[in-house]
Amino acid sequence: MIRLASTLVIAASFFVIVPAVAQQAATGKFEAPAPTPPFTDFRYESPGTTRKITPADLPAPYATKAVGNGPRMVPRPAHAWPNAPSGFKVELFAQDLKNPRQIRRAPNGDIFVAEADAGRIRVLRGIGADGKPQQMEIFASGLNEPFGMAFYPPGAEPQWLYVGNNDAVVRLAYRNGDLKASGKPEKLTELPAGGHSTRDVVFSADGKRLFVAVGSRSNVDDPDTTPAEKFRANVLVYNADGGDRKVFAAGIRNPVGLAIDPKSGELWTSMNERDMLGENLVPDYITHVQEGGFYGWPWWYIGANQDPRHAGKHPELKDKVIVPDVLIQPHSASLGLTFYDGKQFPPEYAGDIFAAEHGSWNKAARAGYEVIRVPRHGTARASGEYQDFLTGFVLDNGDVWGRPVGVAVAGDGSLLVTDDGSGSVWRVSYAKRE
Repeated sequence: MIRLASTLVIAASFFVIVPAVAQQAATGKFEAPAPTPPFTDFRYESPGTTRKITPADLPAPYATKAVGNGPRMVPRPAHAWPNAPSGFKVELFAQDLKNPRQIRRAPNGDIFVAEADAGRIRVLRGIGADGKPQQMEIFASGLNEPFGMAFYPPGAEPQWLYVGNNDAVVRLAYRNGDLKASGKPEKLTELPAGGHSTRDVVFSADGKRLFVAVGSRSNVDDPDTTPAEKFRANVLVYNADGGDRKVFAAGIRNPVGLAIDPKSGELWTSMNERDMLGENLVPDYITHVQEGGFYGWPWWYIGANQDPRHAGKHPELKDKVIVPDVLIQPHSASLGLTFYDGKQFPPEYAGDIFAAEHGSWNKAARAGYEVIRVPRHGTARASGEYQDFLTGFVLDNGDVWGRPVGVAVAGDGSLLVTDDGSGSVWRVSYAKRE
């Protein structure tokens, strides 16, 4: 076993580290063999391209060596700009934010952004003639890596803003139009801290159930023998006051983003699967979440596929592992998601899902670093396909300037995307087909 600077402990025989010197020397075009479909990498991401991965496409574990290739971040060059499908326009909505992560629209149309590293939540109000917010204020500060935000009760007149801190769910008094919190955070319930730090929070449509996403502390530690994994890798559910905790769904390694389908009321998640099994294992995914459902981590993945690091364990769970709705390129790091409920985009976008792919570290040729669209064709489910929607955050030489995190629909129907790589919020609007 070896220990990397990132503190990740892994089996040396299955891992290759891309030397930092080699990454720094990459000034030309990134060169590597073309990926084998349906798998891909940043060189082939193109707005409007449809992709579909099925369980039958998955390679055997360790078919390729796992690669440590974290993003080499650079300032956005003047020529670099996100690419969207024909007819869409991309503008820089806000910048100079500190680690902007989750983003949510308040009932009155204000946009709330969690700046995790700064421990604060910022409010963006309006869209001026210059395409920028008309007003920006810090709503609350002194928070602990805030991520998820939810207005309660659901509907037009909320009284609270719930916030998912790394170690607790808190709430702040809120009324429509408030630009600054009127009081201190009230702690409702403690959460397991550390490890995967994102804690998204959403309410059921009737406001009776509070869903909280808590990722694992590790890549693949066995909860049977690792007490630190208790009440992790789950979607938890509480009463609105933070009481009566239950496990809503289990075996979801890191359910980063949560969203409620506004039509069906179903809970959906966008999540990060495990690493270190090879270039094309294990796919991240987006799925509706079944109450009482088990999604495999850490013993199984994507149905009846056993993780070789836990060979022979829990055979009774083999046939209980739910196959998710949409499999995403492995190691893409799927984060925030939202349902398109606006009127600005073409009619075929109604009810579709947009999700932010933060980008890989465990893959030689980078994958993710984009926003994807999951078309649902007017149905309540997804067929397994998805499309590249917003790309271009990786330069030709493999350097990275942007990393999408959260997505929200603005009051005018445009799509807002947080980018913690460049400290920005991007705005995607629709004009016409070209």
